[in-house]
Amino acid sequence: MTFQTIILQRQPAMPRPAMYLAETAQDALSTYAAGSEIYGQGELAGPLYAVEFGCVRIGRLTLEGKRQVCGFSFIGDVFGWESGREHRFFAEAVGVTGIRLLRPNRDAQAAAKLFPLVVESLTRFQEHLLVLGKTIVDERLAAFLCDLASRQANGARVELPMARNDIADYLGVSFETVSRILRRFRDQGLIRVPDIHSIEILDRAALEAICGREADSPPGGTSRINDFPVHSDEQTARSERRSK
Repeated sequence: MTFQTIILQRQPAMPRPAMYLAETAQDALSTYAAGSEIYGQGELAGPLYAVEFGCVRIGRLTLEGKRQVCGFSFIGDVFGWESGREHRFFAEAVGVTGIRLLRPNRDAQAAAKLFPLVVESLTRFQEHLLVLGKTIVDERLAAFLCDLASRQANGARVELPMARNDIADYLGVSFETVSRILRRFRDQGLIRVPDIHSIEILDRAALEAICGREADSPPGGTSRINDFPVHSDEQTARSERRSK
């Protein structure tokens, strides 16, 4: 099994990802322009990649030439794990992104240091499979927003450096579906959309309830978690056809 994205716990005193390995196992910081390839599908694997700033899109091209987005790596994430000699996925910079190569073979303690990160990667991989298994499209997008909020730890504000079509490919829905559900969440008072690359979550408990997670009611108020209908893929598709 391939473990693509390793998530580090975000705590104020935690060192940057490169500090998990000895300095001799770290390469100089490299900066990638938006849309540039970090490594390609089918290229030889070897080092790991630590995100120092920016965002990375992990994906794969099918035999039919269709793109599948499998994950996003943010500041504090390490990616590029492979079980074989070649990369089964590709990695691209979403925006201007800083990457530091890590070479575990230069650190005798690398296996012990990195094992907890592999376990975290497997957990996130399993959670994404559960999201894709949801038949209600609202649940998929709500789970995506809640996951980003937890990973970024920026309070109610969620940064979306990726494009809407990236989110659509990640969730297995259409671009139009992502845009329509975001508008519905906004109209229901669950989120605010200050700009195309950020979202402010106004009712986290309601989003958690939509995607089947447990959450406490926000301080000083009561969440309206039962006030919002959700829509299946079929319902959304019918709505899209009627709007055309």
